[in-house]
Amino acid sequence: MLRKWQSDCSDKALEKYQSNSIHFFCQATPGAGKTMLAANVALRLLKNGMVDLVLCFSPSLTVSNSIKRTFSSMLNCTFNGGMGSIGQSLTYQSIQFINEEFWQTLRNHRVFVVFDEIHHCSGSEIDNANMWGQQVITKIQGLATFTLALSGTPWRSDSLPIVMGEYSDPDGQLLVDYQYTLKQAIDDGVCRTPKIVLIDNEYLSVSSSQEGKTFSSILEMLKQTKMSYQSIIYNKEAMEHLLGLGCKRLSKVRKVSPNAGGLVVAASVQHATAIKEILSQKFGQTVSIVTYRHEAPLEEIERYRQSDDQWIVSVGMISEGTDIPRLQVCCHMSSIKTELYFRQVLGRILRVDSSAARSAWLFTFAEQSLIEFAERIEQDIPESCRYAYMVSKIESDFANLQGCSDYKPLPEIQSDTNSQLFWGSNTGFSNNHFEKLGEFDDIRLGAFKQRVISAFSSL
Repeated sequence: MLRKWQSDCSDKALEKYQSNSIHFFCQATPGAGKTMLAANVALRLLKNGMVDLVLCFSPSLTVSNSIKRTFSSMLNCTFNGGMGSIGQSLTYQSIQFINEEFWQTLRNHRVFVVFDEIHHCSGSEIDNANMWGQQVITKIQGLATFTLALSGTPWRSDSLPIVMGEYSDPDGQLLVDYQYTLKQAIDDGVCRTPKIVLIDNEYLSVSSSQEGKTFSSILEMLKQTKMSYQSIIYNKEAMEHLLGLGCKRLSKVRKVSPNAGGLVVAASVQHATAIKEILSQKFGQTVSIVTYRHEAPLEEIERYRQSDDQWIVSVGMISEGTDIPRLQVCCHMSSIKTELYFRQVLGRILRVDSSAARSAWLFTFAEQSLIEFAERIEQDIPESCRYAYMVSKIESDFANLQGCSDYKPLPEIQSDTNSQLFWGSNTGFSNNHFEKLGEFDDIRLGAFKQRVISAFSSL
């Protein structure tokens, strides 16, 4: 059964298509159920005899498989492009490898094309398009009978326009056909209320062979020294503190929802392995781990989805579109600090399930960008994320790969070669899963503190 917003949006899409318009853009908050909406629109177009085939594109194999399951169920047929199938779910990166016979099929039939997480495809024309955007513009846009673009975070970190997006001039605001906000989703009981916990330290000292300095916060230390954010997320004591808070919260949630799970977003495979050891050995948690180096990451994600393991630790595999409704707690320990990525990660714990818990908890460190993102969480499209008309062409490889099944992060440690991190009594990284950061600087912490941002608390 459709939710009210899905039914309303589906009606509006059909009305627009029946008025001889080809394209429809839906912005719905992460976790609201955009795939079910798209499947319903496809079903209605097929029943009304308006299209013959359905084609879906998405940014990763994980999301592509989820779309395949939903469309197969809604359309009551296979959705794998084979005999008897009425359509297929593919990734954006696969477009360039599709043969001419496939495109000829599109030309000979009326095709409904769904673009999930369309913000991964940039470009208003070939000259300012990224690779995925070029494929959409040159190979699909002109062949589709109808198109449906979906996004929960409809902007790009490189400020380039989204493929097929329409913008107001001169302020660069994205014009959408239907918007379903996080506030609406919380009011309707579709999404959980986000609570973001920012971890800080109130007495932080840095000393070296030449001088010593004391700081009142992580933010102050990062601004006034060469220490990087990576030196925090890779530090054992800091990791243990944040993970410990996450474990305490998950334990409380599981008293109400015994099957509730937690997600840790790690910065690298080595980082993820160290996090898994802390969770299992120090806190006695059951932990799954999934990274781009795993031979069968999709199978591991599915195993966790069906299990009652407490935690899953991910590197580049569970950021957007991945449907694991039992996730209710997240420890954000990635080195990626963009607002798009932050919101997509938060969206993994907002999707409601049958449990009674209606709050979602995200723990992270009080770094400047993350503080700003948390404070703006009630804005569906922040002013800072509007398309800049005068921006020069910027190639953003990460914008293409973020959340993709083959995403491989670059090495994350970028501190001074003549420095070493000490956090409290721990000498940087204590075993083979922790990297040394240098040799001379000494960082010590006082008491940890935290700030909780309870979004939509006035509701």
